[in-house]
Amino acid sequence: MQYITLNNGVKMPQVGLGTYLLKPDDAQASVAYALDNGYELIDTANAYVNERAVGRGMRDSSRTRDQIFLETKLWPCFYESDTAVDETLERLGCDYIDLMILHQPAGDYLAGYAKLEAAYKAGKLRSIGISNFNEAEVKNLLEHCEVVPALIQVECHPYFPQTALKELLDEHGIALQSWYPLGGRDNGCIMDEPVVRELADKYGKTAAQVIMRWHVQQGNVVIPGSKTPSHIAGNVDIFDFELTDEDMAAMATLDHGKPFYERTPEKLAHYVNWRPDVEGQK
Repeated sequence: MQYITLNNGVKMPQVGLGTYLLKPDDAQASVAYALDNGYELIDTANAYVNERAVGRGMRDSSRTRDQIFLETKLWPCFYESDTAVDETLERLGCDYIDLMILHQPAGDYLAGYAKLEAAYKAGKLRSIGISNFNEAEVKNLLEHCEVVPALIQVECHPYFPQTALKELLDEHGIALQSWYPLGGRDNGCIMDEPVVRELADKYGKTAAQVIMRWHVQQGNVVIPGSKTPSHIAGNVDIFDFELTDEDMAAMATLDHGKPFYERTPEKLAHYVNWRPDVEGQK
């Protein structure tokens, strides 16, 4: 495993397991399997409604809590709650979270971030961050926050490497974590690109492993999701080869400058009004 050091000195693994769309039983089994097979980083969220299952999976594994880097995300309807962080800790069955992130730049995200700052100062969170913020929203947050975000989670892949955003992040030492690291579910087109296939053949790796390796060499943290043991194992088996400068230049030609996910005001309004059933989860 390779690691990065966040801007507050916390060490973070560069590859982890994402649990988006995993139902509780699958999340529990996948987390336990991943932690017993080379993973240390686990990502979940209030909105995934599987935090209890993720906590069970952690406890089912052979790793102790201090050997796991756990991150979760606060949903907008909880941004102004004084108890949301404590309730998240209870669901996970933990007394601290390694990284907690604002899930969307929706609603009063400045109030939400202030809640994370308070929990960070209280020692409940080892680091805090944001997700899906654009450059203007990052700048606005930086003008108002006391604790600079350690990390931002955004869509990032060879078609959309977030070049402009990364320039801003580098100025403030903010790490980038990619969701949709392989281009997203049902978007297999990146893995079908000739340059990716050629590099996979060159190194005796899968197309997914080539893309994961590209991320790591870009300095990104990546959290591909899966419930399939062979895919989980394969996604972390990327530290026995390295892409050359020529390889990386060839991968750079895939930049389309456009994400798969299209954010709209209507979607942001929906995020504010939607409340995940965190209390009723298994």
